[in-house]
Amino acid sequence: MSTPTTQIVRPAGAGHETLYVLLLCLMILAVAGSVVLWHGEPKEVSQIGSHQLDARRDLSAAEQGIYADLRVTLDEIHLLRQAQQMLPSPQTLAEEGFAPFAQDASSVSRGGHAWQLLEAGAYFGQSQSPTVAGSFLMRTTTANDVPDIWLNRGQPLAVPGDLSDAALEGTGWKQIVAQFDAGVTRQHRH
Repeated sequence: MSTPTTQIVRPAGAGHETLYVLLLCLMILAVAGSVVLWHGEPKEVSQIGSHQLDARRDLSAAEQGIYADLRVTLDEIHLLRQAQQMLPSPQTLAEEGFAPFAQDASSVSRGGHAWQLLEAGAYFGQSQSPTVAGSFLMRTTTANDVPDIWLNRGQPLAVPGDLSDAALEGTGWKQIVAQFDAGVTRQHRH
């Protein structure tokens, strides 16, 4: 008779499998991190001059609304200028219902600006409530260029006679510029 033989079978070790899974996870994270760093955008925020205001950061809500309305209405002004061979008056723009020239509840809550067309081809809106929104000046050109809009929060304010950049800067006017960079949309102000 033969003697029974016993064979000892050891359980499979989970230690090696766990180690391999962890190494694979670390390798995936390292590759993903390097891809993110490689494709990351540099933090470029363009600087504006001391005579300029950023349309998104430096204006009140009422001023932002008027600025946006002026940018939109400028296209209509250019079309009316082509049709009539002259700049439309603020009264004409108000009758057509173009903001911010139209006198409605919105214009009153945004400072109640009194608009006039200057001989130099600019629209001047004097604020009746400078604590809500400053006075605006929009210079027009014959081409459909970028809007040239200026703001002055001073009071009392006279109608500007000289509309050159240097003269406007010297009397406290600030040019409004719109910047479209990633830094603005990702900025957290608390």
